Amino acid sequence: MKIKKIMALKVFVLLALALGFTGCSKKGSTKGGSTATGWKINDKKGGFQFNDKFKQQETPPGMISIEGGTFTMGKVQDDVMHDWNNSPNQQHVQSFFMDETEVTNKMYTEYLFWVKTVFPPTDENYKNIYNGVIPDTLVWRNRLGYNETMTNNYLRHPAYADYPVVGVNWIQAVEFSKWRTDRVNENILEREGYLKRDNKISLGKEVTAEKSFNTETYINTPSKAFGGNADVVLKKEMGSGRKKASDSAKNVYAQRSSGLILPEYRLPTEAEWEYAAVALVGNREYNIYKGQKKYPWNGQYTRSSKRQYRGDQLANFKQGKGDYGGIAGWSDDGADITNKVKSYAPNDFGLYDMAGNVAEWVQDVYRPMVDDEANDFNYFRGNVYTKNKIGEDGVVELVTSDNIKYDTLSNGRIMARNFPGQIAQVPVDENETYLRTQFSTSDNRNYRDGDRQSTRFYKFGGSEETTESKDEKRMYESPKHSISVDSLGKMNKRFDTSNKRTTLIDDNVRVYKGGSWRDRAYWLDPASRRFFPQDMATDYIGFRCAMSKVGPKSKAKTARGNVRK
Repeated sequence: MKIKKIMALKVFVLLALALGFTGCSKKGSTKGGSTATGWKINDKKGGFQFNDKFKQQETPPGMISIEGGTFTMGKVQDDVMHDWNNSPNQQHVQSFFMDETEVTNKMYTEYLFWVKTVFPPTDENYKNIYNGVIPDTLVWRNRLGYNETMTNNYLRHPAYADYPVVGVNWIQAVEFSKWRTDRVNENILEREGYLKRDNKISLGKEVTAEKSFNTETYINTPSKAFGGNADVVLKKEMGSGRKKASDSAKNVYAQRSSGLILPEYRLPTEAEWEYAAVALVGNREYNIYKGQKKYPWNGQYTRSSKRQYRGDQLANFKQGKGDYGGIAGWSDDGADITNKVKSYAPNDFGLYDMAGNVAEWVQDVYRPMVDDEANDFNYFRGNVYTKNKIGEDGVVELVTSDNIKYDTLSNGRIMARNFPGQIAQVPVDENETYLRTQFSTSDNRNYRDGDRQSTRFYKFGGSEETTESKDEKRMYESPKHSISVDSLGKMNKRFDTSNKRTTLIDDNVRVYKGGSWRDRAYWLDPASRRFFPQDMATDYIGFRCAMSKVGPKSKAKTARGNVRK
């Protein structure tokens, strides 16, 4: 009897404890469901779909992960040129990805092949598309030099396949970046079963001018991607994970919430490029930098001190008047013009040729000063905000062969503003800017051009910036060449011969960074900055791409000292 009472008491206590734990739980049950509603996520029967298994952004093809941080942007050595356009200022950049090397001839000719196949120049509607993306090979010519070999061979000959592409203007570099975004995302979605397998190689067949893949079109209106071809643009069964799509796979397209679609390829900002080039991470000890760096490598000299390579140059640059590659039989820098990428040691981020070989375009519009008082986080001058154009039917309007726009550049080159299959863009208006504090216009290239004396429309004793538009009030009084096309298609070019112009700076000149094979050692300093018109090209400026990193700043916590776990 006594044992029965004890057993009953134990059962009672256990039941009381169970009820107590159930009733006093501080955390609601959300197993397989939303922490907001408790509803099940990724249910095959329908409902909210989200990639809960996403871990981190995959590293894009050809790129290196650059962990962001703070650094001193600008000249930390003596400014022997007295430019005063690179005064030191403290900046912080977010983590991002950057191309391991400069964009090569082989990479760019793949782009040319795709454009020529999808938009055949024999078609009157598309001839200016292909002509607009071809590099200017005449940049090699010189009045008193024989360089026709490079003019005819440098871009396409396999001997130069892995050399950095040149003759590309800033606009062409931006267009290449957009094309690369679409091709990489197209490949990812095909790999994951959202697009028909091997469709991307059907150039000129299933992939045509009106039926090609564009990332933003797919995200906004997936049913219109590839010209609305449902045999190519597939759906996957909800909750199917990485299962490949088939004829029976239905229900959802890939979205941003799928975590598969990568952000856009683009040119790096000046701050990103300089941060990546100087690579102060190699000088880090705990939470401080031990000294500054004059070049992307450690030390104050341009020659290697390692026994095997002692005396060799650490970059490809001009060592003196008439000395582009040293004496025959002595390796020196091993090149007279550009050199094959990865010919020299990488910096501490693993990036090659951040000094020498070719200088590189960056995104920024040039101004003589970096306005760190206005911003010290992801600094960039050149924002022009646009939005998707909405058609009369209430959905986004796509570019077609009928409404494609072309721009005639100042040098007479005709370039497509957009490609068929892309979403047409228009400037943002009051609907997006009304009562905002961080931006008020679509075009922000000339925002706060320095102090009052350097504003765009300076008037002594007037307000900080007036709305006057008279040419004589402009701070940046650059030449104004003009070009027009008559009804017969003949171009009329007019040169600005005025001797009253005071500067070459306007809203269409871009910064380029780093030294090149044509430059002296002074320009190898990552802090050096120069500018060039965005629609012109040279034989010494190339580019590499960058991509913003989404998610955490770094993959793993930093260990003490300079070691990463």
